[in-house]
Amino acid sequence: MRKSKHREILDQVLARQQITKPRRRPGQEEHLLQVACVQWFNGQHRDLYGLLYAVPNGGRRDQVTGAKLKAEGVVAGVSDLNLDVARHGFHGMRIELKTPTGHQSQRQRWWQSIVEAQGYKYIIVRDVLEFIDQVNSYLQED
Repeated sequence: MRKSKHREILDQVLARQQITKPRRRPGQEEHLLQVACVQWFNGQHRDLYGLLYAVPNGGRRDQVTGAKLKAEGVVAGVSDLNLDVARHGFHGMRIELKTPTGHQSQRQRWWQSIVEAQGYKYIIVRDVLEFIDQVNSYLQED
């Protein structure tokens, strides 16, 4: 049920934003999840636009591009999304998106530990409904 609800929400978000749904390819599930989460957030929390953002750390790159990005400060393991809103004693929230069967890498676990030590909430999200629940809960005022 959650997977079909995920697709339903994604379809609604894309329709509202007049975005053509990309053709599904293997390995795109995490991408589609991230698109749906960001689009929902930007539509639902317009007053916080720009405070939820992606860090383009992943993806396949040639060696030259990879070296340039590393020199610019790209760090392996950084979360997919950052929400820079302080709540509940946290400085912000870091969000790692995973497919239902996906696992954190060793670098992602390392990065989680260092940002949690600095006062950030860190969550792993596997579907849009979980993202919505977690974000709404986090954004509620004390």
